[in-house]
This record gives sequence, structure tokens and C-alpha cells, in this order.
Amino acid sequence: MRKLALSDEILLKVEKPARYIGNEINMVKKNPENMDVRFAMCFPDVYEIGMSHLGIQILYEMFNRRDDVYCERVYSPWPDLDKIMREEDIPLFALES
Repeated sequence: MRKLALSDEILLKVEKPARYIGNEINMVKKNPENMDVRFAMCFPDVYEIGMSHLGIQILYEMFNRRDDVYCERVYSPWPDLDKIMREEDIPLFALES
């Protein structure tokens, strides 16, 4: 089981915590240790906007189709989590890791 970037305590304080934990259908799971290239695509809006963006969906699938590449996704947090992240000095994080 993977460790989440946010604690349960923080997730209980925010609206729609599921947008921050990943594990959605078609999410790619790879072992990052076995990759030649590992990077995160950052979308400049919240999860609900970014995950429905066709261009992001195409690029995510295209990159992760390769055996040597691991493409992860990062979205902007909603204002409630943004405030907590700034107060607690939590950096942006990818859904997959």
C-alpha cells in the first residue's frame, strides 16, 4: 500500500479529499525505481478541470505506454488545501506518488 502525501487529519479538513489521493480508474502504477525517465505533468488548475482535459489524458497515456517512462500528474490544490499546505510547508505532490 502506498503512502499518501497528505495525512488523514488533513484530508478530513478539506472539501472533496478524493481529488488528492489518486487511485482513479486508468491511473498508471509503475515502479519508479525501474524507469529511465520520471516526470510530473503539472496542470495549472484543480483536479476536476485537469483530469477532464483531453490533451492531458492523451499525453498521460502516450508517455506511460512506454516501459521506460513514468509520467505522473500534479494539479493545483483547491483554496482550502492551498492554505493548509502553505501553513504546514507541504510541497505540491503528484497523485501517483
